[in-house]
Amino acid sequence: MLDVRAALPDRPLVLDGGLGTMLEARGHDLTGSLWSAGVLLESPDDIRAVHADFVGAGADVVTTASYQLGYDNLAAAGHDEAAVDALLAASVRLAREAAEGRAWVAASVGPFGAVRADGSEYTGAYGMTVVELTRWHRRRVQVLADAAPDLLAIETIASPAEVEAVVAALEGVGVPAWIALSAASTAFDDAGYASALAVAASAPDVIAVGANCCPPSLISAVLDRVPAGVAAVAYPNSGETWDAASRTWHGDAGATFADADAWVDAGARLIGGCCRTTPADIAGLAHQLGS
Repeated sequence: MLDVRAALPDRPLVLDGGLGTMLEARGHDLTGSLWSAGVLLESPDDIRAVHADFVGAGADVVTTASYQLGYDNLAAAGHDEAAVDALLAASVRLAREAAEGRAWVAASVGPFGAVRADGSEYTGAYGMTVVELTRWHRRRVQVLADAAPDLLAIETIASPAEVEAVVAALEGVGVPAWIALSAASTAFDDAGYASALAVAASAPDVIAVGANCCPPSLISAVLDRVPAGVAAVAYPNSGETWDAASRTWHGDAGATFADADAWVDAGARLIGGCCRTTPADIAGLAHQLGS
């Protein structure tokens, strides 16, 4: 396929939606600490099938099932580093097989909080330095890059320190990436959010910055803070709220993409859904954007 960087100026690209949501619809219990990583271990065919559903719905980009794959949480589940490396590579392969040359593959790099599975991706309260976070992210980023995705999806980054860390972890990797911040994280104030987006956009291989895993109502304010001339990425949740204690969703989904045309006008070039969004939602978005 065409290099994704060359495609961005032509039209907004449609991202996929909630991988975990659709795995739950297939009967998988994702309330454990491994989330979709557990399905990757036990039922990889279902991962491939969900990717294919999103491609069939019109997604231009599918995102791998590696968001919650980390060396520490997998070690606690009895898997050594070589096994984690193999799983990370498998996540890219499954997405590539499902895409069948019709969609780009983005390798998901989730925040430190995703591996903790305690909701801290909404607070950024990790108690780690930039150096420690860089070390934590670096190997996973490199292993995913070595698996030859089309780009890296650095997702739900929850604090200024973690933004600095992922920028450092990307140094020398040579794969295009987007960096999406957690718009709902309490670690950012308005000025800090704008500053973090600027730091993210400064990395040589970063092709877009923005936000994910937040209510749709927060996206416009994020886009207003993206540096001038930088492409934006936006993929909110359905509008429901995640309860980290009970590991359940509450509230109404609402119209996730009602403002998508305005997001495009504000500079968004990569638009899709995060938690609780389905292939039907993505099909509607693709139609709305004329993809």
